[in-house]
Amino acid sequence: MTEELFSTGCAQGRESYPDVDYYRKIKDHPCYSAEARHRYGRMHLPVAPECNIKCHYCVRRFDCVNESRPGITSRVLSPGEALARTKDVLARFPNIRTVAIAGPGEPLTNPETFQTFRLVRDSFPDVRLCMSTNGLLLPDKLPLLAELDVATITVTLNAVDPNIGKEIYAHVRYAGQSYHGLEAAQLLLSQQLLGIKMAVAAGIVVKVNSVMCPTINDDHLVEVARKAAELGVYVQNIMPLIPQAGFAHLRYPTPDERKEKQDACVAFIPQMRHCRQCRADAIGLLGKDVPDVSIA
Repeated sequence: MTEELFSTGCAQGRESYPDVDYYRKIKDHPCYSAEARHRYGRMHLPVAPECNIKCHYCVRRFDCVNESRPGITSRVLSPGEALARTKDVLARFPNIRTVAIAGPGEPLTNPETFQTFRLVRDSFPDVRLCMSTNGLLLPDKLPLLAELDVATITVTLNAVDPNIGKEIYAHVRYAGQSYHGLEAAQLLLSQQLLGIKMAVAAGIVVKVNSVMCPTINDDHLVEVARKAAELGVYVQNIMPLIPQAGFAHLRYPTPDERKEKQDACVAFIPQMRHCRQCRADAIGLLGKDVPDVSIA
């Protein structure tokens, strides 16, 4: 193994994780290894349209072909269609080793996520399964994810202070009830922290995505990094805000501003610096996605 592959190439002076099982799970994952991204691809299966929270920066689109960002797909697939696409893609692109579900909504609130993972796991036992989540249902669904041998999970963790979180989230829906304001932010944060702790304890490699929102949470990201490190998170990905929806009035953070935060946060946790803010139906190498693949 190489130090670059195992440490993700994100942090200066960061020791590699000594656990060989961690290495097995991330050695060819392009998001967890800066070196692997040049050789190995990933595919996202867009089977999860519904979402249980409303982020002020999010716009989901299910018929989009002209944008490249999270939350969009050319169309939503059924689990059967997702399996057919997986078979087609893996036959044509043997360098794809990771199959992920990243929306376009919240994977854990869509039963199709678990149906799809089971179909893919049964057909391709050697493929690494990956998922992105807002974390609200992570404590509830973690046992099922562990049973399905999901290797890596990304949790969007934008704040570890509910007073900041309430400025980012419009509402949260949990257990049949809707929550707003500070109450919503407190509930979401408590679930995220518990879910991350449980995932790490279960041997799942965790990454946190933190959307850098100027004037909202940009001065708070070091605290997010500090807390993520305490919980055993493997790497943090600071993503620049795309101003839209409720945050359309905000501006993009500049590359220098983002780098400054990454450089500050790397004192606590490795930083993913090569994110391309992928679509929910992305296929291929990071930044070099192949055109949409037809259903076999």
